[in-house]
Amino acid sequence: MHEVRVLADGASVEVALDPIRASILDVLTEPGSAATVAAEIGSTRQKVNYHLKALEAHGLVEPVETRAWGGISERFVRRAARHLVVSPNVLQGTAVDPEAIADRLSAAYLIAVNARTVSEVGAITGDPATETRVPTLTVDTVIGFASAQDRAAFAADLQSAIAALAAKYHHDDGRPHRLTVSSYPRPKESS
Repeated sequence: MHEVRVLADGASVEVALDPIRASILDVLTEPGSAATVAAEIGSTRQKVNYHLKALEAHGLVEPVETRAWGGISERFVRRAARHLVVSPNVLQGTAVDPEAIADRLSAAYLIAVNARTVSEVGAITGDPATETRVPTLTVDTVIGFASAQDRAAFAADLQSAIAALAAKYHHDDGRPHRLTVSSYPRPKESS
């Protein structure tokens, strides 16, 4: 099972958002058959089997095994990915272009950059059936600033450090990699 799959087409999103199919996906974190899933969600095997075929057609569930007993074959499937993320391209055809947003310090720019990341990395990973490993780097941390001046000084130092590293390692003939660094106030955790 993959950790994350980016849904890049409206039909897959529609299939995944159907309430019955969403409940089936919730059950299929562990392999199950139409009969075991039906018992879990309170439906009939026939109805669940119908929905499983739709989920499988869109790559949202995958076959795990077939068990034969008493002349009957029972197919077991599971979710294809632990988490599903909708590509921003599904809603408007293309992701928001960060270059179209003038204020580089705005929340809109941050959202546009991260939406582009989801779209691009989702497209690179492409078919969930392939096991292509994409060379990525993610740095995720929390830092507390004593003042707005400290935050501004940190931003300036970070920009200088990144510019120096980019200049040191960049080669015009190398494979381009996109580097984004973002910062925003962490939301308060609900208790």
